[in-house]
Amino acid sequence: MPVYDFRCHQCGKVSEVFLRSPQSETVCCPSCGSERTEKLISASYMIKTESSVPGGTTCCGRTERCEKPPCSTEGTCQRG
Repeated sequence: MPVYDFRCHQCGKVSEVFLRSPQSETVCCPSCGSERTEKLISASYMIKTESSVPGGTTCCGRTERCEKPPCSTEGTCQRG
């Protein structure tokens, strides 16, 4: 089953939900139980191959590790 991201209009939390189809089911917020949720546009997913990132580097191509995760809330690297 696909995973969809939903934002709750009641508490503001974003949750991942497994659904057969986002149109066929009412999604309740797992945090507060509200049915006032909206499906978010998912970020595209890209697999990096060996040729796209040299060995011994981080996901964004740096040679040193980042102090904190470089990923944004959209799941994309801010430094890459």
